[in-house]
Amino acid sequence: MAEQSNITMKDIARELGVSVATVSRALGGSERISRQQRERIQAYARERGFTPNEMAGALRRTRTASSRIIGVIVPQIAHYYFSTILSGIEAEASLRGYRIMVAQSDERYEREVRICQSFLAQRVCGVIVSQAKDTMHYDHFRQLMDCGVPLVFYDRICTGLNTSRVVVDDYQGAYTAVDYLVQTGCRRIAFYGSDMHMEISKNRYNGYRDALLHAGITPTDSLYHECDNRLAAEQLTPQVMGSAERPDAVFAVNDDTAVGVLHAVKRMSLRVPDDVSICGFTNGERAVACDPMLTTVEQRGHRVGEEAVGILVEHVEGVLPISTARRKVVKTRLVVRGTTRPIQQT
Repeated sequence: MAEQSNITMKDIARELGVSVATVSRALGGSERISRQQRERIQAYARERGFTPNEMAGALRRTRTASSRIIGVIVPQIAHYYFSTILSGIEAEASLRGYRIMVAQSDERYEREVRICQSFLAQRVCGVIVSQAKDTMHYDHFRQLMDCGVPLVFYDRICTGLNTSRVVVDDYQGAYTAVDYLVQTGCRRIAFYGSDMHMEISKNRYNGYRDALLHAGITPTDSLYHECDNRLAAEQLTPQVMGSAERPDAVFAVNDDTAVGVLHAVKRMSLRVPDDVSICGFTNGERAVACDPMLTTVEQRGHRVGEEAVGILVEHVEGVLPISTARRKVVKTRLVVRGTTRPIQQT
């Protein structure tokens, strides 16, 4: 007979790589958990002296504390891409019987940490998050995981943790866009990107670089610029376009930056796309609200949000162990509009 112990449901969840909610449901015989998973958890509990009375008490406490609320961290709610992801998250969560609690990090690490602490206090069942631009340390995310709260990252992922994630094919999207610019006759293509510590920045730059190399064009440092918002693009572009070897195209990491480039070059009396072609990455409302309308890579944010919820719910309901990281890549597509020239026929 197993000895009595002070083992808790949290201990069981950590050892078996599942959520506390999954342990609770398994010990209560819930059919929402697979029979194999139920038997595995129940056997582990019996072997370590987690008695029926302790189970009942733990289940009562868990029912009181548990929720079907998903915490969502958004860097900037006003950003078109993040707002479409949030829309997808809310729609899919509602279909699955969950509610969402949304918080904006405003691109600040300290605020992101406080949000995670708040979500723990609110006892959310899981968290969907895109990290802030300046996040370099991940203890606040580890704390959530240590407490049995599953995480799913989207867009800006945390490579330092083994967590589930949903991203778009940033590399292929950038490669396709730059390859198209090359086919239209562009040869000096500038890259406006974000800080390289973020995975999306690396992937989009690598796609840009490889497309140039495939076309026999050597990438040059002078054409790389860390610039990822409209104001910065409007300030930087006159200097870039005033150089002796002016770029004949700009590939920007997002539409906001691309629109900033467009406004700047038009004020310089440069013709778009005859003098300079411009391509963005998002396909938001700004892409069709400018003149000429913007060629861009469509990210399909609503689908990203739906996929993130689907994976998180699998973690919460015990279908997918927390220790198993699932990675989903959503395909992009190039949307050609007026800021680029037609492909040159050979």
